[in-house]
Amino acid sequence: MAKEQTLRQKATSSFRYAVGMFGTSIPINMFKTYALAFYVDMLGLAAKKYSKVIFIYTFVDALDNPVYGFLSDRTRTPWGRRRPWLVIGTPLLILFFVLFYSVPASVSGPAALGNDTPLFVYMLLTYILTGTLDSLINANYGALFPELFPVDTVRAKTNAMRQAFQLVAMVISIGLTPLITKQIGYRNTAFIYGALALTVILYCTFGCHENLALVHSEKPQFVASIKALFTNPKFWIFGLANAFYSAAGSIIMQVFPLFVKYALRLDSGKTTILMGCVFGSTILSIAGWSALAKKRKMTSLWKTAMAMFGFSFIPMYFVGGLGGAVAVSALLGICYGGVLATNDVIAAKIMDEDTAKYGLRREGIYSSAMGFMNRLNGLFVSLAVYSASHFFGYISGNEPGPNPAGASRFLMVICSIIALAVGSAFAMFVRFREHQQAGEEKVQAL
Repeated sequence: MAKEQTLRQKATSSFRYAVGMFGTSIPINMFKTYALAFYVDMLGLAAKKYSKVIFIYTFVDALDNPVYGFLSDRTRTPWGRRRPWLVIGTPLLILFFVLFYSVPASVSGPAALGNDTPLFVYMLLTYILTGTLDSLINANYGALFPELFPVDTVRAKTNAMRQAFQLVAMVISIGLTPLITKQIGYRNTAFIYGALALTVILYCTFGCHENLALVHSEKPQFVASIKALFTNPKFWIFGLANAFYSAAGSIIMQVFPLFVKYALRLDSGKTTILMGCVFGSTILSIAGWSALAKKRKMTSLWKTAMAMFGFSFIPMYFVGGLGGAVAVSALLGICYGGVLATNDVIAAKIMDEDTAKYGLRREGIYSSAMGFMNRLNGLFVSLAVYSASHFFGYISGNEPGPNPAGASRFLMVICSIIALAVGSAFAMFVRFREHQQAGEEKVQAL
């Protein structure tokens, strides 16, 4: 018993855990952001086939996420519940991420001749494998958060730190990628990012001290866990709000290079400048949002930030040059920082409520299920890309159609505003009791 108590009280450094977000973000941000530009605009895959890949993967993700979370919650090893999955899954994620951007000439060559079916099949397979392993990693990394940091004030501090690391990763893997790939190509860039991610994730993993007393805790049952999840209205409301917020974020990352190229008529190097403005202002704003979190209810702050994020897109529609785009990009970043600083804390509070109600630790299945809800944004993004192709005639980089500028503005601005308006509407129905310290102490005891 004394040994278990010692293990229970061993603290994890906020820095050691938070830096893991840098590792998980480096590969997946390049993977998601430049998939459209790489496969459609560069290699010539039809935009509608690209949308099919996203659509199909969304349903694959619906199946794999609950399984990963359930297996993680039931894992019992001397090294913890989550760490073994991170150690095994990370090298596999990096492998398929590199393969995604290492398209063989035999596959990409026919696309130039009008036959992009081999390219479609290759993208579909490598996208699914990379995406499903990313789900595995994030389900376990996310499940560690509420267990390692059970009090809101510490969570806010740790989450601000890890979001800052995520944003630094975005500056590199999104903002600098056009410059890097121009010099060394997509495959070599993916290899470098992958090696960096592998090192950082394993450094984080081996420094996270799970509550090993939970090795002896009751294992959650699959049917009961799914029932508790599906009958939790707060999970669904938050999940849908987060899905639409994530759809806006996904559109920004994927469409920004096309928006710069077609709507702003600037060279690809300016994408780096504008992405730098977005992420730079986001990083700077995180501290301010975290300070506000000490004075205002976390839930109210989250709702406010999401609404502000939606309004910040409006001026982007009217931007026509670099100067205006810089100013609006900075505004986007400030509002984006507010959602990043609060979103995961809201998710952790939902997990706390389940633990307090049922006496079981099910962060894995909740984290993975929330990850799936987050990835439902793929349905919206798929529909948005399909609509842009249908209404504006954008096929690919080889056939941009009569109005590629209109297509990119439609995707970047109109679709993002719609997504955030719907997300904000769902967010209004998420409520918690104002004082939950007793609940937090009960969660700590489990």
